[in-house]
Amino acid sequence: MKGWERPDGRKGIRNVIVVAYLVECAHHVAREITIPWRDQDVHLIGFPGCYANQYAYNMMERLSTHPNVGGVVLVSLGCEGFNKRSLQRAVSASGRPVETLIIQGDGGTRSTIEKGRAIVEKMRAVLDEQPTVHVDLSELVVGTICGGSDGASGITANPAVGRAFDSLVAEGATCVFEETGELIGCEGHMASRAITVELADEITRSVGKAARYYETLGHGSFAPGNAEGGLTTQEEKSMGAYAKSGSSQISGLIKPGDQPPSGGLFLLDVVPDGEVRFGFPNIADNAEIVELIACGCQLIIFTTGRGSVVGSAISPVIKVCSNSDTYNRLAEDMDVNAGTVLDGTRTLDEVGKEILDAVTFVASGGKSRSEELGHQEFILTYKSFEPVGPACLPTSRITAHHKAAE
Repeated sequence: MKGWERPDGRKGIRNVIVVAYLVECAHHVAREITIPWRDQDVHLIGFPGCYANQYAYNMMERLSTHPNVGGVVLVSLGCEGFNKRSLQRAVSASGRPVETLIIQGDGGTRSTIEKGRAIVEKMRAVLDEQPTVHVDLSELVVGTICGGSDGASGITANPAVGRAFDSLVAEGATCVFEETGELIGCEGHMASRAITVELADEITRSVGKAARYYETLGHGSFAPGNAEGGLTTQEEKSMGAYAKSGSSQISGLIKPGDQPPSGGLFLLDVVPDGEVRFGFPNIADNAEIVELIACGCQLIIFTTGRGSVVGSAISPVIKVCSNSDTYNRLAEDMDVNAGTVLDGTRTLDEVGKEILDAVTFVASGGKSRSEELGHQEFILTYKSFEPVGPACLPTSRITAHHKAAE
């Protein structure tokens, strides 16, 4: 596999320029800047809110300094609350080229678009000349999410991803599964796989928080489409989502923007901390893909039974379909047909191997279906999180102990 080494030692499998709007008022201008390069790894991301939010700032910083990102263009209206200068300094300190456009000071829409396109053209030319380096399987950070599950998801696509995750973890890679709102009822199973008792307690508490959150909202992650696809209970959906994690020990619990400190399997808690607040979102697949990417995931494995056509900005998305009917209807959008397990033509291990092969293909520069089709979806809204405690990341203490011993 090949990629690009960043100053912090991480390696990206893409060399993307992100054009990032810092308020909805700058969204149109930022989008217009990217249009001439829509097939040349220039991606649009952004935060629509006008008032400052620490979660959103942290997410934008992590995304703008993601290993798949080689350069950044920030687009500000000028009067929003987002701390653009702080973000520019953080990106610059990461060793990446960064430019900031301020529409109110750069002459308005047309003038700012023209300036932005000139910046991207120069930046793209420089990045295209950067040398590539070898990327080992152990250097990958891979996330997984399920969207639109059906009655087959828990016995085909999701456990097949679990097989692929087990193989990746065995090779020293980092794997991240989420989310606690879709794992209600499975907290005991996950706790039994935690590498410490303290981590087991943290996992149990995080799922309890999710249960309270959705009870207050009056709805959870079980959507009408899940029932139409053959699922009958939240527990069935939870068991399917849990199957994506495989059978490896769980090394830690992280929150959006946290970077796992080591290889291994990590659970991502995407349910906001504190009381349920107006304006904080419920389940949204693409928002959670973004949160996985903010944790450093260079690519995402997305399972679907009902069918999904989305991809993402920054990191490629590999879609694994749980049944052959949906796969055949949406074949141009799917990468792997796990429905063959249900058809009796392949085993879970064989499909897991195909998923692993798809990971190495995409990590070597091959395009996933969503990339080929130009999908670059992106959602970032308001949330609030408290930092994880030391019990959530026991591998940090283990790593620190080994370094001290050396």
